[in-house]
Amino acid sequence: MADPTRPLPHLVPQPDGSWTGRTVLTPTSFTTRGLFTLPSSKVVPVIVVPGIMGSNLRAATSPARKANEVLDPGAPAWRAPNGTLEGLKTARKWNKLDPKRRQLILDARTLEVDSRGDIHLPPDARNYGTTEAEVRQRWWGEVHWDSYGRLLHGLHIGLNHTFEMDAMDNVRVICRHWQDVMACDPGRWGFRNLDKLTEAELENHARYYYPVYASGYNWLESCEDSAKSLRHRIERIITFWTERKRECRQVILVTHSMGGLVARACAKEIPERILGVIHGAMPALGAPVCYRRIACGTEKWSPSNGEVDNIKAEHMAEILGEQPRDTMAVMATSPGALQLLPNHLYPQPWLHVCVVSRVNNKEEPRDVVHLPAGNPYDLYRDVQSWYRLIDPRLADPAGKYKGERALMDAFRQAVGSAERFHREVLGTYYHPNTYAFYGADPAHMSFGAVRWVARDPGNGTVFTESNIRGAAGSGYGPMGGRRVRVEGRAELQFVPARQDVAGDGTVPYQSGAGPLGKVGQLFDIRGFDHQGAFNSDAVLLLTHHLIAKLVQKLP
Repeated sequence: MADPTRPLPHLVPQPDGSWTGRTVLTPTSFTTRGLFTLPSSKVVPVIVVPGIMGSNLRAATSPARKANEVLDPGAPAWRAPNGTLEGLKTARKWNKLDPKRRQLILDARTLEVDSRGDIHLPPDARNYGTTEAEVRQRWWGEVHWDSYGRLLHGLHIGLNHTFEMDAMDNVRVICRHWQDVMACDPGRWGFRNLDKLTEAELENHARYYYPVYASGYNWLESCEDSAKSLRHRIERIITFWTERKRECRQVILVTHSMGGLVARACAKEIPERILGVIHGAMPALGAPVCYRRIACGTEKWSPSNGEVDNIKAEHMAEILGEQPRDTMAVMATSPGALQLLPNHLYPQPWLHVCVVSRVNNKEEPRDVVHLPAGNPYDLYRDVQSWYRLIDPRLADPAGKYKGERALMDAFRQAVGSAERFHREVLGTYYHPNTYAFYGADPAHMSFGAVRWVARDPGNGTVFTESNIRGAAGSGYGPMGGRRVRVEGRAELQFVPARQDVAGDGTVPYQSGAGPLGKVGQLFDIRGFDHQGAFNSDAVLLLTHHLIAKLVQKLP
């Protein structure tokens, strides 16, 4: 019987083109062999680009950035919680913070990406020689582990283990995870028929080495700035491998949510450096939930949630801000957040004002106002209407801007940045080798539209588009609602309606399907929620399938 073997930590590339590895001396009585695996000299890095709030942020340590007013340099500013217990602690912490402190902590100008986030490698990582030190050097600590850890580790192992020797028959067999990819029912990916991977394609795939990286970014800043950071990361990774005499010319990008917008802007600048892109749950046309959360606070409930998920939603609302005074303080002048609003390509109208009247003992809802009608950015710039996105009185509790005029200049600049990014930087561009998947699941309802709803007080006032749009706001109510006085006499209590269309819980199907006709293939996958998209077995299998297909495009 052959002596048992154990995998040793992965080899490290050297500037002269060699590889080095470390192990320890053992007594002669210890007969287990140490196994180093020599990677291919042809390298295709895979880079995971997270969504909004998926990158860890800290108070800037760089003297080139402004100092944070409440945090010491290097102190964590944003880390999404991992696990239920940490979620409860984080919710309690943020729920105690007033709008002023929220604004000062999450000040985009004073923050930078934090690479010290949690990494929880699974127990079997040792079986493959993976160490935390290794993956930290690939910036895995920059991103939220609960959302992306399974993806990062799954790609790290799966992409680099294609075939193995059967211990009984001593013949080559396809690794089990690739067997699962090949056997996956295309119906799980929204297709009746799909070209499956062949063993010949896997043999071609196995000719390359796939180091897996993360690339976090400051999601409060413009996606255009984040795209520049991603470009720098791509060029740095390619240079690293070429300096070590490896053949490395292009990378593959795997994106989530807002990260898709960042990656598209980056790919437009350096398409030749990118072999292909896989977009997951991307708000290609923006998402009305962004208006809802800024204008009303974070929703605490969904009709498609079970009891446990609604409890989680309540805690998430405590973290992100339950009231408009909390969310406006952070997002009003943050270009990155405003770039998730429905853009000029999102189907209009998507903002409605509904009055419910009682007629013949039956309640009859009637949509009176439909917006936007034309340029949506004019709607965002409007700070006078009662249904405005931003209330200047709530947008600067810390007094950062030294007066309303300076605040409005900053706000208009941020909205202008969003419009320019959507129209000019992105436009309708997608990298030529792009795949995308989205959710259109009735079990994960999203906001396809935002609807303000109020009951007719029955005082005889006739509600029209003109008098509703011209009504005066008189204050805020519960659940992010607004009190409105029409024609000086009828007071309505408007509240935002619940989620109304299928999606992934955040991005509605209208926006998720935005890449239709512009990408190689678009997959409609059910059964995942937005933040946990890459924890879905079907999504992970599809991601492996698509990466292997992209590699076939290499000469």
